Amino acid sequence: MISLVLAPQKGTYDLGFFVQCGGDPRSATSWSCAADVALKVRAQKEGVKDAVKRFRHTFHRQEDDWGFAQYMPCEVLTNPNNGLIKDDTIKLEVTITADAPHGVQWDSKKHTGFVGLKNQGATCYLNSILQTFFFTNMLRKAVYEMPTENDDTETSVALAMQRVFYELQMSDKPVGTRELTESFGWDSVESFRQHDVQELSRVLLDKLEREMAGTKVKDAIPSLFGGKMKSYIRCTNVPFESSREESFYDLQLSIKGRTNVTESFESYTAKETLDGDNKYDAGEFGLQPAEKGVKFISFPPVLHLQLLRFQYDVEKDANVKINDRFEFPALLDLSEFVDDGDKKTPVEFLLQAVLVHTGNLDGGHYVVFINTNMCGPPRWCKFDDEVVSSVSEWDAIDANYGGSDVELQRKPFTSAYMLVYVQKSRLSWFHLLSISLSLLVYPGRMIFAIIT
Repeated sequence: MISLVLAPQKGTYDLGFFVQCGGDPRSATSWSCAADVALKVRAQKEGVKDAVKRFRHTFHRQEDDWGFAQYMPCEVLTNPNNGLIKDDTIKLEVTITADAPHGVQWDSKKHTGFVGLKNQGATCYLNSILQTFFFTNMLRKAVYEMPTENDDTETSVALAMQRVFYELQMSDKPVGTRELTESFGWDSVESFRQHDVQELSRVLLDKLEREMAGTKVKDAIPSLFGGKMKSYIRCTNVPFESSREESFYDLQLSIKGRTNVTESFESYTAKETLDGDNKYDAGEFGLQPAEKGVKFISFPPVLHLQLLRFQYDVEKDANVKINDRFEFPALLDLSEFVDDGDKKTPVEFLLQAVLVHTGNLDGGHYVVFINTNMCGPPRWCKFDDEVVSSVSEWDAIDANYGGSDVELQRKPFTSAYMLVYVQKSRLSWFHLLSISLSLLVYPGRMIFAIIT
């Protein structure tokens, strides 16, 4: 419902512009619905822009309406020279993008085809990364193919991951993760701590890779997530160069002072000059001026980018969250950053997942937006613990750039902290797998037989 109010303001009147959520105020249950709202007065004169104010609000029974008591002075609104009124008529437009409501009967499977993960208490970071792994179809297939019939049911990460993936694929209700966290060796207290998602991502992949060793899927993790780079120091005046190849499963990108992913990669690969008191010891050539830098030899099919939003602030002598606006594209071209000689092979990526944090360094909430249809028209879904809902591409990408844009009025700050990109040349790996699972159940374990 939309409400208009004329509010007295210092001898004049302002237009009040509000939106009310249609929850039943008589309901005994607690409900809430978060939404992004744009309240617009349409321009009716050529060359005049629409007047628009935006906000994000969580509507609930005690606060079911929100908006602006002083949206605009009436004398401004009714002045024909301002182009917002014509023939004594103003035109109002409201755009609402709402999350799935909480506290009501919401069937994620019915509305999206997918189910969420239960939150044990501050484990939304885990749920975000697990959903990301689940939609990495080749990883899911490899996990199913891991031999676990002789594994310990309490300590096997592989077996616990199989259970979670199976239930995400087959269940109609939110899936629990307690057996998985117990397989990590977490106690009940540690399970409720906020873990760094990058650390958790690496822990999971490392554990899976160790358990895959010696099996037919031993190369699954490096073949999906492994890239290579070369660190080098090259003398500028003599023919001497020192280099070292390194492997990586993810990249940490500095965002402070950068506006987008490309600028961060330019900074990552920028050459550093070693000169003066910082000359390089080139052995028989002695101290020499040189250039130091990094080149990428190859990028992985699935590229994990960690955006460094949590950093130490020297002036504040404390860790802080960087809320600067940082843009990332749906299509990312990294061709210029690959050292492949004269081949110049295109290296293009499509955005698959955006992991988002709302809040500050002391706490907050994690969700993930995933493109669930990588091989066709994008279909973005928001995975917020138990609740899964369909969202627009703008909600998944643009709304998570961060920044202190006054129009967005997003407090506490919401911004992406991790991105998952998939190489266009490997999209065939990401067709929705038609996997039938024959499930043999023995006391305390499950065995999967995959039929494709």
